[in-house]
Amino acid sequence: MRAMIRQAWIVGTAFFFLAAAAAQSGREVEITAEPSHRLLLQNNYVRVFSVEIAPQATSELHRHRHDYVFVTLGAGDLTDAVAGRTAARLKLQDGEAEFVSGGFAHQVRNLANTPLRRVTIELLQDQKARKSPPAKWEDERGLQILEGGTQDILFVKDGVRVSEVGLQSGGMLPAEKKAAPRLLVAVSEVELRGHGGSAVAKHLRAGEVWWIAGGAAPALMNVGRSAEKFIMLEFH
Repeated sequence: MRAMIRQAWIVGTAFFFLAAAAAQSGREVEITAEPSHRLLLQNNYVRVFSVEIAPQATSELHRHRHDYVFVTLGAGDLTDAVAGRTAARLKLQDGEAEFVSGGFAHQVRNLANTPLRRVTIELLQDQKARKSPPAKWEDERGLQILEGGTQDILFVKDGVRVSEVGLQSGGMLPAEKKAAPRLLVAVSEVELRGHGGSAVAKHLRAGEVWWIAGGAAPALMNVGRSAEKFIMLEFH
């Protein structure tokens, strides 16, 4: 047993120093090998990572091979250094959702005294969307008034519609007969339940995600006691 523990310690220590050496040398790693990225979900549409960078820490140089959307959790103050370019300083707001075209490597440094947290959603159908653009959404911009809430359509990229949804207690995301597959990213604590006899129910903490397959979708009601906010990505 002691020999096994010692071996595991040696392997772990070796991995730490190799990672540190890679970061110092500027050697590039895949996003799946970057320590601050933790895979949450993967399917044919997306690969979703929870990202957390400690105060005053810097990520390793890692590559984004796909276009992606990121959702900031809490305010962020950082520098984004794309390989071969001057680093840019960014200040982000809680719940801010942004689209970034892939095909580059970068390092992110957290300038704040609190952890930098975000959810990164790789769009795995990006190349297909560029070669054969999907049909346009009926609504691609604008504020939709819901029952007890709003859906603010932020942008459409690679055929994916990205919205900020806010629901008051008792507010509802409407039912759809032919809903597109969608991903919900909780910005606040979210507690949703299917309305009208549906058994669907989900409780999410900030930063957690929920993939909902396409097809007939029940109305989803905020059954929590306070207002909820989440980012919704819909896929053609």
